[in-house]
Formats: sequence, structure tokens, C-alpha cells
Amino acid sequence: MLLIAAFVTNGSLALIAILLHYEALFQLDKGLPKLAHIAPRFRVLIGVGAIFIAHVLEIWLFALAYFFTLQFPIMGDLVGNLSGHGILLDCAYLSFVTFTTLGYGEIVAQGYLRYLTGVEALTGFILITWSASFLFIEMQKYWTGYKANQTK
Repeated sequence: MLLIAAFVTNGSLALIAILLHYEALFQLDKGLPKLAHIAPRFRVLIGVGAIFIAHVLEIWLFALAYFFTLQFPIMGDLVGNLSGHGILLDCAYLSFVTFTTLGYGEIVAQGYLRYLTGVEALTGFILITWSASFLFIEMQKYWTGYKANQTK
């Protein structure tokens, strides 16, 4: 029963993060061309900033999931080099390290909570590479146009 709860919760979190990211990229794709009064290279910079914020929100989504899951000791615990500054910050640190697939291993999830780390790592990897692809396309659009205008 707990395993089913973990699967449903983890799947829902991944879906929410993916939808949030989709919406952020969709709005950027719609909005960046409307910023014609801003130099093309700065539009790319705006895109990078917006995507950074989207990733931070997604990471905090998972951090809050760790925090709330820890309220039910039967679901698992965190062990390792905990900061002592509060469990929420430890959850945020674990989430940042897991989402980016850095995986230092200083803080480790145990029990059913560890399945969330796997789902978060896969989700983070997908969303980060999606962002890189999006920014590559934006750079081709705006930087190529910028270079063509400079040579005229």
C-alpha cells in the first residue's frame, strides 16, 4: 500500500514539474519574439533567467515533497550530514543536488522516500536537457538574426 502511495505521489510530482516546465517554455516561446525592442542577445539572456527560475521552482516543488513525506516516518527518513539549520533546508539541498543529478551523497533518503530521489533525478535530467535544447534553438533564432543585421 505504501509503495502504491509513493508511486502515485512521485508520478504526480513529476507530472506537475513537467507541466510547469512546459508552460514556462511555451510562454517564453510566445513572449520572446514580442520583445523586439530588446537586443536579440538580451532576449536569450531573459530566456536563461526565466528558465533558471522555472528550475528553482521545480526543485522547491520536490523539496516540499521531501519535507511533507518526512512528516510520515513510515515513508522513510534522511540520513547523513544534515546541516542542523532545519529539515526544510536539508530537503532543499537534497533536492538541488538530486534534480541536477550531481548526487554528492552527503544526505541520503531511506525507505520509500528514496524512490522520490530517483524520480526527481530523471525528471531533472529531462527538464535540464529540454531547457538546453530550447535555448539552443532560441540562440540560433536570435543570434543568427543579430549577426545577419550586423553585416548589412
